[in-house]
Amino acid sequence: MTARTAEAGAAQTQTYGQAPGLGTLPVLDVDALIDDPGTRIVVCCGAGGVGKTTTAAALGVRAAERGRKVVVLTIDPARRLAQSMGLTELDNTPRRVEGVDGAPGGELHAMMLDMKRTFDEIVEAHTDPERARAILENPFYQSLSAGFAGTQEYMAMEKLGQLRAGDEWDLIIVDTPPSRSALDFLDAPKRLGSFLDGRFIRLLTAPAKAGGRAGLKFVNLGVSGLSVFTGLLNKLLGTGLLRDMQTFVAAMDTMFGGFRTRADATYRLLQAPGTAFLVVAAPERDALREAAYFVERLAADRMPLAGLVLNRMHGSEAAHLSAERALAAAENLEEDGIVGPPNGEEDDERSAPDSGDGSGDGSGGLPEESPSAPATAERLAAGMLRLHAERMHVLARERRTRDRFAALHPEVPVAEVAALPGDVHDLEGLRTIGGRLAEQPGVEPA
Repeated sequence: MTARTAEAGAAQTQTYGQAPGLGTLPVLDVDALIDDPGTRIVVCCGAGGVGKTTTAAALGVRAAERGRKVVVLTIDPARRLAQSMGLTELDNTPRRVEGVDGAPGGELHAMMLDMKRTFDEIVEAHTDPERARAILENPFYQSLSAGFAGTQEYMAMEKLGQLRAGDEWDLIIVDTPPSRSALDFLDAPKRLGSFLDGRFIRLLTAPAKAGGRAGLKFVNLGVSGLSVFTGLLNKLLGTGLLRDMQTFVAAMDTMFGGFRTRADATYRLLQAPGTAFLVVAAPERDALREAAYFVERLAADRMPLAGLVLNRMHGSEAAHLSAERALAAAENLEEDGIVGPPNGEEDDERSAPDSGDGSGDGSGGLPEESPSAPATAERLAAGMLRLHAERMHVLARERRTRDRFAALHPEVPVAEVAALPGDVHDLEGLRTIGGRLAEQPGVEPA
């Protein structure tokens, strides 16, 4: 957590839940975070299905309409972000989102990471045209850039570094993939270094060294040993694949150091004060367990945690009426006989009209006023009371789950977002979410 966020959290607190010993917890002031010109990167991470993409988009809309030039970068392959912003598609180029109020001077752009295109851009930018063409046409490179394990995370680091280095954007919001893989990009520099320094890569690059002698001496194989090794690889991989791999590694050899340098620089950027991580979760046991993992991992890597966004919290305008009292009232209505038989024979008999011969009560054949109307109203009241009791049970469960997280991590500022009746699918819905993110108890409206 940055010093700035810690100070904001300490100044604005509220009481959460009823768990003993919790006291007050810091509240996440979202507007203070996105309005701060020192905040240049916000990374949203969390488990799948907790509203992380919606949160990232809502933050982008709110920040843009408060005067900042924002780009939202999604690494999640889902198309929800484009749909909610009214875009037909997202690609590797930032696209301006229309319909955002630009009166304060802000803009909103959105993009989706194209792993292969980002890799191609790196090759084109850091090699001469002839070597770039040889790399881009290499079959091994085409397989690597399209889906090699770990490539997506590294390319996310590259794209984030590119966006930040250009200094075109006031704020970059990153929507990461779901679940724990969302933090895999933190390991990208380390894994890339291990790959580039690995014995297998050194063996492949050995023949490309000057006269072959430096590489052969380095791996201590000798000419005959390397020949045996190459023959074995030919049998395992096939002559064509091994040749493609050797050609690729030889062509990329001069770029390997640049990959590592840029990845390390982006990693340091993520640790810098201008970056803020937001962990997004739902008030469910599994989601908050994942959130606890993110919080602990970010702390271990010294990443600046801004706080927790707790989505889809349920509430009630009649929270003063407990579940127990609501159930007791419903049972009283039913047991006291105020609620008649739903479709019983007795009800039918009492509401049946006279025979029409003028006998009986002298009503001239008109039906008596049916007592089923008030009985139906009472039945509805009892049903509503039971529904309210169920809602209060949900509220209690969510608060217990939230309080368990808070007891483990009392230093983490929290912003609670009330559940909406439906899905968010347009800019207006994103504005609503942004407003709910900002409207926290104890936070003065900006």
